[in-house]
Amino acid sequence: MSHNAFGHLFRMTTWGESHGPAIGCTVDGCPPGLPLTAEFIQSFLDKRRPGQSRHTTQRREPDEARILSGVFENDSGEQVTTGTTISIVIDNVDQRSKDYGDIKDKYRPGHADYTYIAKYGIRDYRGGGRSSARETAVRVAAGAVARKVIPDVTIRGALVQLGPNKVDRTRWDWNEVDNNPFFCPDPVAAKEWEKYLDGVRKSGSSAGAVIEIVAEGAPAGWGAPIYGKLDQDIASALMSINAVKGVEIGDGFAAASLSGEDNADELRIGNDGQPRFLSNHAGGILGGISTGQPIVARFAVKPTSSILTPRQTIDRFGTETEILTKGRHDPCVGIRAVPVGEAMMALVLADHYLRHRAQVGQ
Repeated sequence: MSHNAFGHLFRMTTWGESHGPAIGCTVDGCPPGLPLTAEFIQSFLDKRRPGQSRHTTQRREPDEARILSGVFENDSGEQVTTGTTISIVIDNVDQRSKDYGDIKDKYRPGHADYTYIAKYGIRDYRGGGRSSARETAVRVAAGAVARKVIPDVTIRGALVQLGPNKVDRTRWDWNEVDNNPFFCPDPVAAKEWEKYLDGVRKSGSSAGAVIEIVAEGAPAGWGAPIYGKLDQDIASALMSINAVKGVEIGDGFAAASLSGEDNADELRIGNDGQPRFLSNHAGGILGGISTGQPIVARFAVKPTSSILTPRQTIDRFGTETEILTKGRHDPCVGIRAVPVGEAMMALVLADHYLRHRAQVGQ
């Protein structure tokens, strides 16, 4: 199985399975001399960690990151990157593989069970193995390293839709994101979502979500035309997250209903003599290159495929049957996808920063 790496100059490679002994990643291309500790990485992993509320899977994983290589103490005693490969490992400590024994021969609808068999002829049925969202923990770890490469860029994510329920953007408050279990910027919507998701969870069903990622502080000029577009790589990064079925930049699909006049991001000269945009329908990217405005991307996550409602399927012997998936699953996998989306944005921007620095010789 190839294609376990992402990025060009700043490159992440991940390994491990959901019910294996550990998962991990290597990060290549990180410049030397950047302060980096396991505690810093942990601060981002704790946002994604399961079992923190009744609205996520109750699998109890501490997700403690250990840095195995690529850092060393400088003359001041501070742990910094050495410029060599950084290796990070996270132990799996709360697997319940027996939960999957009854369905090891069945193909779960919505999962990658059938496609993995079709491609490889073998699959790890314990929680999906390599296809499990458990792999995204190490993406968050790598994303923490990426943030050290671009310290002037602020990357934030929020859940803007849970099932059919959307936030009211007039109530948007970034400070609210850390005050509720949904990463929701609308305190009123967050309260309503608790009742909604409680009902979904008790019925044994699941819900989808939409996540918005905003990166501020990236200057104009990152990205390249045609096949190295910044928005192209952001779309690829977000689409690679488990259960994601759609990505949009800026106004995205809504731009199709606008007129050319409404969609145009007009420019004036600001008080500082620099170009100033009057709107940001483009999401901070034009021609594949950053404009200096906030970079805005959204991605849609499908409802969790593991549900208690019986569904029709077949088994690997070709027999038609029914299946329900027991175990500990997120009623909405989109909630914990917020820090994963932030991490993928950080990985892309760190990569494009290094590409741009190589071009201009800074």
